[in-house]
Amino acid sequence: MTVPPDHTASAPVWRDRLALYWQLVRGDRPIGWLLLLWPTWWGLWLAAEGVPPLWTLVVFSAGVWLTRSAGCVINDYADRWLDPHVERTKGRPLATGAVRGREALAVFAVLMLVAFALVLTLNRLTVLLSFVGIVLAASYPYLKRYTHLPQVYLGLAFGWGIPMAFAAIRGEVPAVAWLLYVANIFWATAYDTWYAMVDREDDIRMGSKSTAILFGELDLVAQGVLYALFLAAMVLVGQRAELGVYYWTGVAVAAGLVAWEFWIARGREPAPLFRAFLHNHWVGAAVFAGIALDHALG
Repeated sequence: MTVPPDHTASAPVWRDRLALYWQLVRGDRPIGWLLLLWPTWWGLWLAAEGVPPLWTLVVFSAGVWLTRSAGCVINDYADRWLDPHVERTKGRPLATGAVRGREALAVFAVLMLVAFALVLTLNRLTVLLSFVGIVLAASYPYLKRYTHLPQVYLGLAFGWGIPMAFAAIRGEVPAVAWLLYVANIFWATAYDTWYAMVDREDDIRMGSKSTAILFGELDLVAQGVLYALFLAAMVLVGQRAELGVYYWTGVAVAAGLVAWEFWIARGREPAPLFRAFLHNHWVGAAVFAGIALDHALG
């Protein structure tokens, strides 16, 4: 008598596997997606001078999630030598061996291919710019071995949706787009330095590099300079784009939120530093609210 195969045992295995992949792409931690989404939406709303075309908004919003997820995967792949020795990251799927390197690369490839397929529905300039985005996303994780400025490079990668947004809507990338891109580089460098300050001791022990290590005891001073440059660049964006009171209110709120981050991080303790990093979601949201309301009501 032939016993039929038992498929009930395989279902939990696949569910466990998918759960590991979800953890690998940080599906349970949306903060990185939000920090990438806000500057992309800044660019879309400024380029369109209001609500962007629906399909363009869908492509960029989905693309943000896909590329951020792919970035997390390739970051963990590049850091599989480091993460097992860092308290905060030792439980990641690649660090524990629950997911193999080849699996991670396959997940990365699928995510980037889907994102690229979405971009192909847009104009030629946007497609060409997307190749730069792919290079930035794939190369960023390896910089911490060779330079103390991976946080700056993160800003280059996380803000690339800004010139792409202008290209998709206007067919060109004007000066205000590059100014907004520079503002995002200062902002991303600053908030990721909060993050790097959490891991500073582990990174020093393992020979990894970061702006937190580079700045040393002057870290809070350097952070003040970075956030000041970010806010100054946003002032220039507002002037060039001829934005009004709602935008300036949003920037003022963002400045107040940044001041609160310095207050909670003043003791350089890991938990408050991580809260300061997470809090930048609200900084990005405040700026976006100012841009959106200014175009809707100004």
